[in-house]
Amino acid sequence: MKLSALAAAISICVTCAAQAGDTLAKVAQSGKLTVAYRESSIPFSYLNGPGKPVGFSVDITQSVIDAVKAKLNKRDLEVEWMPVTSQNRIPLVLNGTVDLECGSTTNNSARGKDVDFAINHFYTGTRLLTKKTSGIKNYADIKGKKVTTTTGTTNFQVIRKYSTEKGLDFDIILAKDHADAFLLVESDRALAFAMDDILLYGLKANAKNPGDYEVVGDALQVEPYGCMLRKDDPQFKALVDGVIIGLMKSGEFEKSYNRWFMQPIPPKNAALGLPMSQQLKDNIKNPSDKPAF
Repeated sequence: MKLSALAAAISICVTCAAQAGDTLAKVAQSGKLTVAYRESSIPFSYLNGPGKPVGFSVDITQSVIDAVKAKLNKRDLEVEWMPVTSQNRIPLVLNGTVDLECGSTTNNSARGKDVDFAINHFYTGTRLLTKKTSGIKNYADIKGKKVTTTTGTTNFQVIRKYSTEKGLDFDIILAKDHADAFLLVESDRALAFAMDDILLYGLKANAKNPGDYEVVGDALQVEPYGCMLRKDDPQFKALVDGVIIGLMKSGEFEKSYNRWFMQPIPPKNAALGLPMSQQLKDNIKNPSDKPAF
C-alpha cells in the first residue's frame, strides 16, 4: 500500500473511531437519529396504537430530538423510533444501533460500566402485583411459589437475592416483557409479578379488570430511572442533561409528570393518581445522575 493511501485509510479509521463515541458527529454525518422506546412500560414508554409510542419518557425523548435538530441545524433530520426490550436495550446502545434510550431503565453502578445515564427523571422500588383473591400481602406469602419478573431487569437480581437471603425459595419465571409477565399473573401461571411499583400501577390501571389486582409488599430498594446513552460521549450527554434540566427549571417537566401520573391516560383513560415523590422533587431542585448502587 502506498504511503498516501495508508495515510488516507488511517485518517478514515480515526474519523470513524471518533464518531463511534461522538453521537452528534455520527448523526450529522448519517442524517439520522435512532431513539428507543418500550412497548409496555406504562406510563413511561408504551404503544398507543401500531408504531405510536407515547408516555412520560417519550416526551423527554421528543425534547431531546428537538434539541439535536436545533444543535445540528437539521430540521429535516430523519428520526427512527426503535422498539427495545429489557434484554436488548443495553446491547443496542453499546453497538451503536440506538443513540438514546429513554424508557424505564434503572441507573445503577453496574450498568454505568457499559453506558452513561442522563439526569435521573424518576424514582421507584420493587414491589408485587397480584390478584386480590390470592391473599398475598408480602414476600413471605409467596415462599416456594411461582413469581414472575421481566428478563434483563434489576428486579430479577433484587428478588433473587432477597429470596436467597430470606430462605424463601421463589420459583422465578422470567418473561420477555412486562406485558408478558402480567399475562402470567392474569392467567394464574404465576401468583405475583415483581417489578418497579410504578410500572405495576400502570399495568393494573390498563388491565381488563383493574379492580381484580393490587400492588402489595414492601419496596425492596429505591432505584432512579435515567435516559441511557453511549459511554464517554460528553457532548451528547451534556445536550441530554441540558434538555432535562431545562424542562425541570421551566416547569415543563412537572406539567408532563402531571399529565402522565395524575390525569387520565390512554388507552383506557385511567388515571394512576400518583403524586410526585419527595425524592423526585429534590432531584428537580438539585439535578443528579447519581446511580442506585
